[in-house]
Amino acid sequence: MFMSEYSHTIDPKGRLIVPSKFREQLGDVFVVTKGMDGCLFVYANEDWAAFEEKLTGLPLINKEARQFARFFMAGAAMVEVDKQGRILLPANLRAFAGLDKDVVLVGVGSRIEIWSRENWESMDTDSSMDDISKAMESLGLTI
Repeated sequence: MFMSEYSHTIDPKGRLIVPSKFREQLGDVFVVTKGMDGCLFVYANEDWAAFEEKLTGLPLINKEARQFARFFMAGAAMVEVDKQGRILLPANLRAFAGLDKDVVLVGVGSRIEIWSRENWESMDTDSSMDDISKAMESLGLTI
């Protein structure tokens, strides 16, 4: 399970150091794809395979299902960790998430999210946590 928050920078060649705690769980090759809310999602291969199976199992006759699968699958890239613990983030994924230099990597259970520092800091979760908590309760999650 991934958790915690790390701040890093992307170098001019588009390389990003992956924290060692995350690398231990990800291995040397893993998947980065477009994520929700303007970030990137990072999956270990086994978690990506499970997600991919769900995506390919969606009904083709459903337009939203096709769009949902297309969003994640077309945006996915296999990346490899180099000897310095860095990955090369493809330019299209950096552009999608607005990643320029300062980024935040956030462990979120079965995946990691990569955010631009600006977008991460501009999220206003504190003022909306009461509403979010009520929505989570309706999904059966209570603390």
